[in-house]
Amino acid sequence: MENNPFGLASMWAQGDVVTRGVAIALLLMSIAAWTVLLTRLWRQMRLRRMADTAAHGFWHAHGFEEGLRLLAGEGNPFRLMAEEAREAVAHHRDNQGDLHGQLALPDWLTSCLQNAIDESVERMQSGLSILASIGSTAPFVGLLGTVWGIYHALTGIGLSGQASIDKVAGPVGEALIMTAFGLTVAIPAVLGYNALVRGNRQLLGRINRFAHDLHAYFVTGAPLARPDQARPRLNVVAGGGQ
Repeated sequence: MENNPFGLASMWAQGDVVTRGVAIALLLMSIAAWTVLLTRLWRQMRLRRMADTAAHGFWHAHGFEEGLRLLAGEGNPFRLMAEEAREAVAHHRDNQGDLHGQLALPDWLTSCLQNAIDESVERMQSGLSILASIGSTAPFVGLLGTVWGIYHALTGIGLSGQASIDKVAGPVGEALIMTAFGLTVAIPAVLGYNALVRGNRQLLGRINRFAHDLHAYFVTGAPLARPDQARPRLNVVAGGGQ
């Protein structure tokens, strides 16, 4: 089988340092984008299962410790909030002489839960900046390769003195492949970024609802009962979190 004189292998063989560098950069950007996208999507799937357990399992437990055991899993933000709320209440009770002891329990608990939420949001958003950067820069990186390739193609054509369409189409077409590579890298990155942001927004809503229920539970001694969902009271002393 004859080698295609206008194929990718030919483009690589005839390319200079800039052309090859752009191609390698786009390849690395594509690997990074897909790695972040797949790992973050897997993480979101795990967080959704954790959210389901927190919403339907935790409040039906027969004790706080049993509820915590249901919130198993590395990096579970719902377990983090539950433990943070319990420790915040105990710390507030045992350190009334400190400055924060002068704060009302609901205010102190709100502050501690917000810190836990912020920490969870920071972990959820990790890697998204990489996708955003790749999605916005990959087309221009590919365009750089195209412009550079066309420049060298036209220079070579000018030096050869042959400007027929068959002499121009091949080198210029090879250069335009770099733009296609850039778009191939950028489009999945942009779509993946939007999907992850949308999923994180939904998860953040569920995290906030769980934090609101924890706040109501530790302040009043019972989780917030919604009209369509009466939740049983856990066996924990109000304000104590034992």
